Amino acid sequence: MTGEKTRGALSGYGMLILDLVFLAAAAYYLVGTIRTENPIYLLPFFACFILFIVTMAGFFIVNPNDARVLVLFGTYKGTVKRNGFFWTNPFMSKKKITLRARNLNGEKLKVNDKAGNPIEIAAVVVWQVEDTYKASFEVDDYEHYVVVQSEAAVRHMAGAYPYDTFDDADDEVLTLRAGTDQVSGVLEKELADRFERAGIKVLEARISHLAYAPEIAEAMLRRQQAVAVVAARTQIVEGAVSMVELALEKLREKHVVDLDEEKKATMVSNLLVVLCSESSATPVVNTGTLYQ
Repeated sequence: MTGEKTRGALSGYGMLILDLVFLAAAAYYLVGTIRTENPIYLLPFFACFILFIVTMAGFFIVNPNDARVLVLFGTYKGTVKRNGFFWTNPFMSKKKITLRARNLNGEKLKVNDKAGNPIEIAAVVVWQVEDTYKASFEVDDYEHYVVVQSEAAVRHMAGAYPYDTFDDADDEVLTLRAGTDQVSGVLEKELADRFERAGIKVLEARISHLAYAPEIAEAMLRRQQAVAVVAARTQIVEGAVSMVELALEKLREKHVVDLDEEKKATMVSNLLVVLCSESSATPVVNTGTLYQ
């Protein structure tokens, strides 16, 4: 047997009535022994009382989204998933397993990403037991198995992708920070592969914490700021050059003024300073000619 086998069980109410009959019979014979002082009543008394105790061990309750794994002398007999009050062989062990969805809020792990940068990462995993046989007999402790394998999967995934990229040419590269949905999909698949042995189903897996490790966080922040400044400057310069080209073209078309190459260079220089400067430019009024 290498998989779950769903089975039923006897209703517990009928057996409960029979159990009460055993108890009443034991009480009857006990009273008879006391009244008659005849030890012959002790034999049926002990028989009824032992039957009462033994049959009591066969009762069990299955709550909604719970299951009971039945094992008789080391042999798996099946799993009861139907809700209710039941009775089965008293010598069977009845292991309770919940089928409810459960959350695993993983601890923060310090690992190296694909680029070798130390990062902190944690994940939240929503899971539930799908195969009670595998959960009970294929692994030692399925709850501990989920915790350990989740940590291993997060570590492996974090090492397979960079935290972030700083080159525009690498925009298509999947990163932990930018590719949240894709990375979560990869994590879910890896967890499903790891949990399959234990009969665990992964409902959802998401990164709950992602940051650079404290020792490099400040340096990486400066790097990100520098990249942002360079990108902004590049865009500003491109816009300024377009504006200068437009200004020169309009002056030429409307014949506002004829400029030689030297004055064009001076004008271009002044416009670029005004357009690209971080602070407002202070104008200088020329009271002479263009060449003074």
